[in-house]
Amino acid sequence: MATLASPTPTSSATPSRRAIKPGRLETFADGVFAIAATLLILNVDAQVPGDVPDLGAQLTHIWPSYVAYAASFVTIGIMWINHHTILSQVDKTDRRFLVANIGLLLCIAFFPFTTRLVAEHVRGSGAEDAALAYGLTAVATAVMFNVTWFYAALGRRLLREDADPAIVSGITRAYIPGPWIYLTATLVAFLSPVTSIILFGLIAAFYVLESSIMGSSA
Repeated sequence: MATLASPTPTSSATPSRRAIKPGRLETFADGVFAIAATLLILNVDAQVPGDVPDLGAQLTHIWPSYVAYAASFVTIGIMWINHHTILSQVDKTDRRFLVANIGLLLCIAFFPFTTRLVAEHVRGSGAEDAALAYGLTAVATAVMFNVTWFYAALGRRLLREDADPAIVSGITRAYIPGPWIYLTATLVAFLSPVTSIILFGLIAAFYVLESSIMGSSA
């Protein structure tokens, strides 16, 4: 007696979770980085009204805007490099990794606002609050970098099969101190807001040097 063959499972009956390639994520992130960097210079432009009576004096007066712009542009640039470094080691993504990246990009997109606060209030009574706002944004960004990286790297969950262990461990060592470095500089604002802001600039310079060393040794 013939037996009925059990139906073959179809793709609709057992949906598979297809791995999402990181290409679209990187494209979206590049757009966020580019917009954040562009907004920095627009903040400087906003400091020069069209009907200013003495343009030269105004351009000299807003020198904190130039310093804040340079420091924040370098910071965003280093973060872009770091984000590219993460994705260069990642072979696939999942929803949690995408959410972590959204949190990271949310923090980065906030930098133009805190940069403007620093530029406008560093010489006034609001310097401490401006430095704290900038610093806390940097701390949150560094934390999200760690969340994003460790989610991908722990157990090599999302890493490429050929990811170099030396590069993976190097990224890990570079990211762990980040939140604590920025937190220290932020807390200095309670004693001296200007010193805190200077430290943020020095941190940006340090990461430029560190990134150059890592790039040459890779």
